Amino acid sequence: MYDSFQDMPVWKNSNSNAVDVFQVSSKFPRSEDYGLTSQIRRASNSVSGNIAEAFGRRTKKDKANFYVFARGSAFETQSHLLYGRDVGYIDSEKTDELLDKYNKLIFEINKIISALR
Repeated sequence: MYDSFQDMPVWKNSNSNAVDVFQVSSKFPRSEDYGLTSQIRRASNSVSGNIAEAFGRRTKKDKANFYVFARGSAFETQSHLLYGRDVGYIDSEKTDELLDKYNKLIFEINKIISALR
C-alpha cells in the first residue's frame, strides 16, 4: 500500500506525461493560449489530479469513479495531441511518442479500475 498518491507509479507516470504536454504546448502559437494550449494542459493535468483524488476516497466505488475520470482525461489529451499534430503544432514523431505514453497510462488505469470492481 502507498502512503501518498505521490508514491504511486500510475500517478508518477501521469504527472510526467503532463509535464511533457506542458513542454510541447509551450511551443504553440500565442493565439492558442486560450484555446488548444489551455485545453490540452487542463486535460493532461486532470489525469494526475483525478488519480490523486481517487487516492483520497474511501470506497472502491468512489475510487473507481475517479480513475474513470482520469482515463477520460487521458483520452481527451490524446485527441488534443492528434489535433495539434494535424494543424502542424506538434511533429508526428513527438505525437506518436506521447500517444504511446498515454496508451500505456490508460492500460495502467484500466488495470486499477478492474481491480476495484
